[in-house]
Amino acid sequence: MRGADHAGWAKSGRNGADGVMTLGGRWTLAFVPDLEAALGKLDARGARRVRVDLAAVEALDSGGAWLLHRQLRRWRDSGVAVELSGASDAQAALLERMAIAEEERKPLARPFEGAFRGLVERVGKGTFHTLGEARALIAFLGAVVTTWIAAWRRPARVRMTSVVHHVERIGIDALPILGLLAFLIGVVLAFQGADQLRQYGAEVFTVNLLGVSVLREIGVLITAILVAGRTGSAFTAEIGTMKVNQEVDAMRTIGLDPMETLVLPRLLALALALPLLVFYANLMALTGGAAMAMLGLGLSLDQFLEQLASAVKINTYLVGLIKAPVFALLIGLVACYEGLKVTGSAESVGVHTTRSVVKSIFLVILADAVFSVVFSWLRI
Repeated sequence: MRGADHAGWAKSGRNGADGVMTLGGRWTLAFVPDLEAALGKLDARGARRVRVDLAAVEALDSGGAWLLHRQLRRWRDSGVAVELSGASDAQAALLERMAIAEEERKPLARPFEGAFRGLVERVGKGTFHTLGEARALIAFLGAVVTTWIAAWRRPARVRMTSVVHHVERIGIDALPILGLLAFLIGVVLAFQGADQLRQYGAEVFTVNLLGVSVLREIGVLITAILVAGRTGSAFTAEIGTMKVNQEVDAMRTIGLDPMETLVLPRLLALALALPLLVFYANLMALTGGAAMAMLGLGLSLDQFLEQLASAVKINTYLVGLIKAPVFALLIGLVACYEGLKVTGSAESVGVHTTRSVVKSIFLVILADAVFSVVFSWLRI
C-alpha cells in the first residue's frame, strides 16, 4: 500500500516455495493504522521461509518496529522461518530491542508445584543469596583491610579532618537521644526488676540486676542498634547519593580511592565514637536505674552505689566495652558496602538504606549472641 504522505507500505510475493515481503516508506507511529492494514494484506500461506526486505524503509521508530516484530513473531510461531534483509544497523538493533522487551514482559511458564516444593525452592534461593552476600561482604572487608594497611604505612593519607567530622556527627550529635533512651531503659529495668524481686523480699538485688544487665549487654546493644539506625543509614544514603550523582566515578577519574576517601574515615570514626557512646549510655542507664531505686525502693544514693560496687566488677564493664569496636566495624562495613552498591536511581538509595539498617542490626545481635556463648565458655 502506498500513499502520498509517505506512509509505510508492504507487498508480498513468491520466490518458488519461499515468500518475499518487501517493505518501504515511513514505518512510524503516525502511520500505525495504515501499517496494520498493510501487514494484514501480506500472504505467507504455504511458505516454509519468508524473506523480509527492509531496504526501501525510509524511517522506523518503536511503533513501526513493534508492529513488524509482532508480525514476524506470528510467522515464526506458525513454523515459518523468517529472514531479514536490507535492514540498517539501527533498524536491526531496534527490532532486537523489541524482542528483548517482549521476552522480559513474558510471564514464565511454571508447572504446578506443591506448597512444600515451592517452600524448599524459596529457602534454597534465599540461602544462596545470603551466602553470596556474605561472600561479597567478606571480600569488602578484605579490601578495607588492604586500604588500612596502606594507610598505616603512610599515615598522612588518612583524612583526619574527615575522621573528626564524622566523630562529631556519630558521637556528639547522638548524645541527647542516646542519653534519653538509655535513661528510660534504666528506669524500666529497675522498675520491672523490683516488681519481680519484691515477691521474694529481695528488692535490693534490683541494683545487681541493673548493673550486670546494663554493663554487659543492654548498654552496648542499645547503643549499637541506635547507631546502626541513625548513623549507618546516613552513611549508606550519603555514599549512595554520591553514586547516583556519579561523584564516586569522578573521584576515581581524578585518582582518589573511594575506599580511602569515603570508607576508611567513617570506619575509624565509628571505632572511636562507639566505645565512648557505650560508656555514656551505661552511665545514663545506671542514672535512670538509681533514680528509680531511690524513688521506688527507698534506697539512698550511697546504698545504691555500695550495692552496685559489690555486684559489678571491672570485668563486667570490660566485657561490654570489648564488644563496641566489633559492633562499630560491622555497622560501618555494612553501611559503606550497601552505599557503594547503589545504582543510578533514588529508589535504589532507599532500598539499600533499608537493607543497611536491617543487616547491621541483624549482625550486631548475631555477634552479641556469639560473644555471650564465648564468654560463657571462658567463664568470664
